[in-house]
Amino acid sequence: MLVKLTGFTLVELMITLAVTTILIAVSTPSLTSLYAHNRSDSNIRKIQQSVQLARNHAVAYGLRVTVCPMEAQSCSANWQNNITVFTDSGVTNRLDGVDQIIYTLGPFNPNDYIGYNRTAIRFQPEGLASGTNGTLRYCPDTQDSEYSRAVIINQSGRIRFSNKPVQCP
Repeated sequence: MLVKLTGFTLVELMITLAVTTILIAVSTPSLTSLYAHNRSDSNIRKIQQSVQLARNHAVAYGLRVTVCPMEAQSCSANWQNNITVFTDSGVTNRLDGVDQIIYTLGPFNPNDYIGYNRTAIRFQPEGLASGTNGTLRYCPDTQDSEYSRAVIINQSGRIRFSNKPVQCP
């Protein structure tokens, strides 16, 4: 009596492995692009929500509120650091006295570029961003990425997203 063994031959396994390798090699670049797009979209929304939180807090509590990257209890120009939202009752752009941290965001991917044309975004108790208006840019991986986005803050404190990709300096 003959017993037939079932299973895969070595040739069948090698062909399956070759086809799988080719499919993975073809799909990897598009997954990298998808990851950059999702990271950009997610982080710019988090930044926008943090800035909006600062403005809402300033209006609700009648306090000056600052958004900036912190180094040694002071605002710095390195927006790649954690972004901190805090009440700013004492010395401007400095965490001192009775100032309180409201929210901290970050850290961000070290390959990404984040920049603002000032060292801080500051909201007055009326919700105005007088003197700290500008464009906060977020560029994933490279400074000329097609997935670059921006949050624009105007003098009156209105916060909006850019309509198209931006160039990072």
